[in-house]
Amino acid sequence: MAETQKILSFLSRWRVRMASPASLLVLIFARPTKFSLILGFFLCLSGLLLRAWASGHLNKNASLATSGPYRFSRHPLYLANLVVGLGLVAAANSIICWLIFLIYFLAFYPATILKEQKKLAELFPEEYKEYEKKVPLLFPRLRGTFPAAARKFSLALYFQNKEYRAALAILGFLFLLFLKWFLWLKP
Repeated sequence: MAETQKILSFLSRWRVRMASPASLLVLIFARPTKFSLILGFFLCLSGLLLRAWASGHLNKNASLATSGPYRFSRHPLYLANLVVGLGLVAAANSIICWLIFLIYFLAFYPATILKEQKKLAELFPEEYKEYEKKVPLLFPRLRGTFPAAARKFSLALYFQNKEYRAALAILGFLFLLFLKWFLWLKP
């Protein structure tokens, strides 16, 4: 069990460390077009809006988030990261970029999700057990959500969770893809 925890911790830590090299590879192999940039932008925007919504309901380690998007998915931030990642590789418009993203996501996110679930189960044992039974891991169900919590979206939590940094990084990366298209690939 301790060995499994070490592996999960290792992969979870390296998820953040490997994001920059993976992003650089995507930028190198990207072959954006006007259409791919527009499509990627709207996918990224959808993911960023979901991230913002989730962050405004997340009071890390203080309480179990069950309001907002957490009523539909136990890990809406990771679902949002998936949507953002799909948006970035759609904008990049390269099979190699799709492979980089697929390898990155599958290598790091399952371990990160498992580690977080274990932590939440330790912090909120009874509450999380009930929550886990009723709310799907990642992809929301169309019906049967968790009962609405009284908590409303909090802009203060959004800023406390420093969500704006992720938004700036993603928009900055999209801008670099746009520059690559505009300066080198535009017909």
